[in-house]
Amino acid sequence: MIAARPSESNHWYAKDGTPTYTVTAKNGEPRATTLRDAKKMGLLPSVTTIMKAAASPGLEAWKMNQMMLAALTLPRGDGESEESFIKRIQADSKDQARKAAERGTEVHTAIERFYDGHLDAKDLPYLEPVYKSVDKAFGNLAWAVEKSFATESGFAGKVDLHSRDAGGVVIDFKTKEFTSESLEKVAGFDENVMQLAAYRQGLDLPKARCANIFVSVTEPGLVVVKEWTEEELARGWAMFDALKTFYYAKTNL
Repeated sequence: MIAARPSESNHWYAKDGTPTYTVTAKNGEPRATTLRDAKKMGLLPSVTTIMKAAASPGLEAWKMNQMMLAALTLPRGDGESEESFIKRIQADSKDQARKAAERGTEVHTAIERFYDGHLDAKDLPYLEPVYKSVDKAFGNLAWAVEKSFATESGFAGKVDLHSRDAGGVVIDFKTKEFTSESLEKVAGFDENVMQLAAYRQGLDLPKARCANIFVSVTEPGLVVVKEWTEEELARGWAMFDALKTFYYAKTNL
């Protein structure tokens, strides 16, 4: 699984839902908001920040695969020490992860712009299948894009796409490396259903239908819709709520 988007990873929100991803450093330049800043400013952690209190097996497995691929494909230099070779493998795997995250961000941005009324012809290979899949699964609804929220219970976030029509629908897009031959392997993880369960609570849509839309960055135009059941979402909320309690106790926020 490709890493989470930078805009929703380890970030903070004001109590009115305004994103506060950066603060001004002493030198006048912006820097990433820290836990210490959040405590001083009374900020709320994002859903994904809270979720990082637990392991993410899917993401960790992907990182391990990238490390192994780097080890298999990088030649060891003549006379290169084991320590130096290991550092090169680590650097290469991190570079691959960065490129994957950038691809994911590009696709997310294109989808966001499309639902916000902007269309770039170069993005059509990704966008048309996404739109058709969403429309087939949920109908022609009035969609809101990149909506941020904050709750009195102590968490906040930003939702890719949602609608208040028809009882509510909440969608989170995930970019993933898969092909037509590996469709049966495309499935959600616990962190996906936790995220969506928290989002629908944060949007005050406790009975909304929730789905991950997996978009292939390997084969443009390939899309898989994973809609979570009510039973799965109830379990997801129970896990997230427990993690929130743990997170606040751990960080003393």
